[in-house]
Amino acid sequence: MADRARRSGPLSWRVRLALGLLIVLAVATVWVTNLLLTDRFTETTRNRAELRLALYSGNILSELRRNAIVPQLLARDPALIGALNSGDFSQSSQRLISYVDEIGAASLMLLDRDGRTVAATDRNRLGEGHRNQSYFVDALRSNTTVFTTQPREAGGYSFTYSRRVESQNSAIGVIVVEVDLAKFERAWAGITDAVAVMNSEGTIVLATEPRWRGRTMGEALTRQPPENAIERAIKATADWTALPPDAYLRGEAVMRIDGRIPFRGWTMATFTTYASVREKVNAVLALEIMGFALLAALAFYALSRKTALRMALFQRESVELRKLNARLHREIAEREKVQKDLASAEQTLEQSSKLAALGEMSAAVSHELNQPLAAMKTYLAGARLLLNRNRPDEALTAFHRIDDLIERMGAITRQLKSYARKGQEALSPVDLTDALASALSMMEPQLKARRVRITKILPDEPARVMGDRMRIEQVLVNLLRNAIDATKSVRDPEIEIILATGETATLSVRDNGHGIEDLDALFEPFYTTKQPGDGTGLGLAISSQIVSDLGGRLTARNGAEGGAVFEMQLPVLNEKTRAAE
Repeated sequence: MADRARRSGPLSWRVRLALGLLIVLAVATVWVTNLLLTDRFTETTRNRAELRLALYSGNILSELRRNAIVPQLLARDPALIGALNSGDFSQSSQRLISYVDEIGAASLMLLDRDGRTVAATDRNRLGEGHRNQSYFVDALRSNTTVFTTQPREAGGYSFTYSRRVESQNSAIGVIVVEVDLAKFERAWAGITDAVAVMNSEGTIVLATEPRWRGRTMGEALTRQPPENAIERAIKATADWTALPPDAYLRGEAVMRIDGRIPFRGWTMATFTTYASVREKVNAVLALEIMGFALLAALAFYALSRKTALRMALFQRESVELRKLNARLHREIAEREKVQKDLASAEQTLEQSSKLAALGEMSAAVSHELNQPLAAMKTYLAGARLLLNRNRPDEALTAFHRIDDLIERMGAITRQLKSYARKGQEALSPVDLTDALASALSMMEPQLKARRVRITKILPDEPARVMGDRMRIEQVLVNLLRNAIDATKSVRDPEIEIILATGETATLSVRDNGHGIEDLDALFEPFYTTKQPGDGTGLGLAISSQIVSDLGGRLTARNGAEGGAVFEMQLPVLNEKTRAAE
């Protein structure tokens, strides 16, 4: 045992040393590879950027030189000279249009001696005045072709060649050729990260970044958006394989290549990101790191196979797993018992729910019949008074209303029975305006007794929904009853009723009472703020369920100027809802 311990001690020391050397070798290899490959790929990227710069410069110079000879040729065109002398420009624009496709210029314009456009490839520019433009003034003063660069109102710059047209040694007009250099901006934007062309004054006249135009290169680079801490951290981790950057473009390190265009002192600058360099270097580094990781994994695997400590650990884990398995069996048995108890509790709760529903129905019958009975009492008192005054015809009207209320009481009992058994009766189209009128008629005695001022805002067209008119009237009566009760302590009670139609029909009942204290429990069964005997707390619960069964919703809130606002929303009847029904 002592010899085994002595052998295991040096062995673990050698293993630690080997692992340390492997880590040092891996770090050194990755570091050296990073430096060498970064220099190599950066130089390759720089060479390609210089080659693109030379190509771009050659394209611009070729376009400028090709268009430079055009004004000289067109200034000698007999047809244009004849048109300027005669004043007949009917064929001049068509002649310029035939030239522009062959030349490849952006546009051609012929100006008379007053600077007015008399012919142009763009007919919308006919009649424009250019008397104060530099390309017109300089061309009249010079015997050669004049090149002009000037900013456009829409952004960017226009590049034009202009030359005066002479007849008998006298200037009779100016030919203007616009060079299309913007096409190079569009082409560069899809190839290079950023390109800028500066004139002899250092002002950027062409750029793939539109906000650079009109500024110097220093101003353009200093106007980069500020970086936040997160962007700086991401940039630091992303640029770890790159050389010191020449500039930053949109928060990213870029390589800047400057070149000269042999035309009026123009210069060009291209900006290329280090993304390709990082991708190539990181790909090689990833392979090296993966190789060292595999070596380390193999070393750990070989050591794990030879150590007795690992076997003892496995045995100990096996014992713990057996204990865990036994504990899981006990927990499963306890859970099955809990599930059985839960099933029994659910059966008990279901029975209790049935009993609660029976109690709610009996209370609802009492609640809903109180309103017609109160109205009947009022009508009977009025009929007795009319009979005493020998006005039997008007008393007969009161009896008819009592008969209607008796019919309504029967309908209420049938309604509550159908409410207990949902889906027994078919729905039909209902006009909310008529339903509201019926509800107001039923509540008329209470409204007159309290002297409640009713304000109605109704649409001109019928507000038709698919539903049960009796149940909708029941909801409206409940809302009006609650509004009347809420304004008992108010000196001038007011109720505002608004009916609006759109995708849904929305009926709002607003009162000027003291508002709602507990909005969360408002639609709960048996919740009421009235005195004992005045209400059961089932009206809003039943109303909410009725509206929900009809595909709508009933909501409540406190108004901005006090009082409560109840809104009933139901789907408007149209072809889609009719088909669904």
